[in-house]
Amino acid sequence: MEDYTTIEGRAEAEIEQKKSRFICALAHVETEEQAQEFVQSVREKHKAARHNVYAWILRDGNRERCSDDGEPQKTAGLPTLETLRGAGVTDIVAVTTRYFGGTLLGTGGLVRAYTQAAQAALANANIVLVSSCVDITIRIPYPLYDKIAYQVGQENTRVLDTSFTSEVQMTIRMLEGTQERLLETIRQTLAGKGSIQVSDPLHTIF
Repeated sequence: MEDYTTIEGRAEAEIEQKKSRFICALAHVETEEQAQEFVQSVREKHKAARHNVYAWILRDGNRERCSDDGEPQKTAGLPTLETLRGAGVTDIVAVTTRYFGGTLLGTGGLVRAYTQAAQAALANANIVLVSSCVDITIRIPYPLYDKIAYQVGQENTRVLDTSFTSEVQMTIRMLEGTQERLLETIRQTLAGKGSIQVSDPLHTIF
């Protein structure tokens, strides 16, 4: 499975154009059902709004979908979708709620407003890279902990957890294929003491 970029959790932003409010909500989703459920939840939250425009991109089947939800054709859903495409994100849904302010924005104004709302929400989102990783759990005698912690810090790792009981247990994450040099270094340091466990590859945030 190839690496891909998405968002973690949810994000939201609001802009105003000529007294119309545009509130863009983003969510990480992995299926059309999840995307539809999020769209419906936003509609329920903003029942009084005139429009709830949406767009989503899914890795599964390379599926994309967008809706203008009553706005003039190609002035709302498509600009939102193109903003998501431009950000290079997938497994994401965007719903932009518009509260009409009484002034017509025109075709160009609508395109700009929906684009800017989506851009603002993306700016507030935690954009992450999902990669093939391995998790490594190391059981370390206390006298060796400082040295191994230093070795771990010299490589491209994420420390997920460290617990201190009768010995130290450290769990780290590395990109798959980059772990062998560190593993060999740690084995030499442990010299038969402690233990190392390496997980099967998993696709996750690094």
